[in-house]
Amino acid sequence: MALLTVDLFSESLDMGTTLTVVLPQAAEGQIGVEPIVVPEHGWPVLYLLHGLTDDHTAWLRHTSVERYARAAGLAVVMPAAGRSFYTDEVRGYRYWTWISEELPRRVAELFRVSQRPEDTYVGGLSMGGYGALKLGFTHPERYAGVASLSGAVDLSQLENRPERAELVEAVFGGSVPPEAKLEHLLEQADADRVPPLYIGCGTDEERLIGPNRRLAEDAAARGIDVTTDFRPGEHEWGLWDAMLPDVVAWLTGVEGHD
Repeated sequence: MALLTVDLFSESLDMGTTLTVVLPQAAEGQIGVEPIVVPEHGWPVLYLLHGLTDDHTAWLRHTSVERYARAAGLAVVMPAAGRSFYTDEVRGYRYWTWISEELPRRVAELFRVSQRPEDTYVGGLSMGGYGALKLGFTHPERYAGVASLSGAVDLSQLENRPERAELVEAVFGGSVPPEAKLEHLLEQADADRVPPLYIGCGTDEERLIGPNRRLAEDAAARGIDVTTDFRPGEHEWGLWDAMLPDVVAWLTGVEGHD
């Protein structure tokens, strides 16, 4: 695998930003790894989103994502998104525009990755799980699969925590608008086009388990293909690293859709 730290200018953010990227390398002779061949359309790509207190390096530092990606022949793009909740912030930067519109264009310009929806995936944890589902519900035609691990899927929980009041003010302007909530985005989405969902969460003293169960049930009730992974664990990296190889295997095994 090739590991890259990419510093680039974002027109959406009007400032420099950073990506961590792992790319399969079609090399032979490296001890301990099997040789791989670049697919005709380029490498399948997973956009992997970080949580509220993390940055673009978190997945690489706390999990074995590079090893899992190599085994699957998968490129992984991990962008920085601050504490934005993958939203165009009211008092900040246009991170939603950056992640949803500009980032895929920049990746296409810079790397030999597939541009086909059937080879494109998105996932994330906590705040990043919210972001991944938001992308899947808003732009279902772009992805073959969407994975959320311990996703912050109910933003009313965020509003009800006094210690997050400053964050809610900066990102949303004081209260979360209905159109930013996943229940609204799910209701508005064309269920026939929403890609398969993987919704995982720990069950040990995890305040997010209830909302994740409800979201999975609501999506399934709309006829969306939902795989759930509710297992013992808390809101921490040991759980997410244990889930990640299952997520990668599931993502790369889902069938494309029209």
